[in-house]
Amino acid sequence: MIPRFNDHAANERTYLAWVRTAIAVMAFGFLVERFDLFITYASQNASRAAHQLHMHLRLTEWVGLLLIVFGALIILLASARFLRNRRDIAHERMEDYAGPVGEKLLAAILVLLGLFLVVYVGQELAALSSQPDA
Repeated sequence: MIPRFNDHAANERTYLAWVRTAIAVMAFGFLVERFDLFITYASQNASRAAHQLHMHLRLTEWVGLLLIVFGALIILLASARFLRNRRDIAHERMEDYAGPVGEKLLAAILVLLGLFLVVYVGQELAALSSQPDA
């Protein structure tokens, strides 16, 4: 029997939850980065300036890339946390809980990115719907 197996198993489940979250953030980043395909398709029926379209495409590429990098950073931080907790469990050290600073920061960043995307998509759809049909 592994000493303190329940603690080790809980640590591993937490780590895997962080990895799943990171994969979801990275997949969302890829989706946002490829969002330019939707904008290009939607703008084919509208007579918009090419410069304005190019600026929007660049913006989605940067936001998508940032989300992918953010997902990779989550995996790195989760791995460091997992290894630290595993070491502490094995040595039967009692450490104070550092607090949910990382979790609050992650939630705040994701909420801000979600709000940005809602505003961005809303503006794009409003701009497309206000254009007269040719």
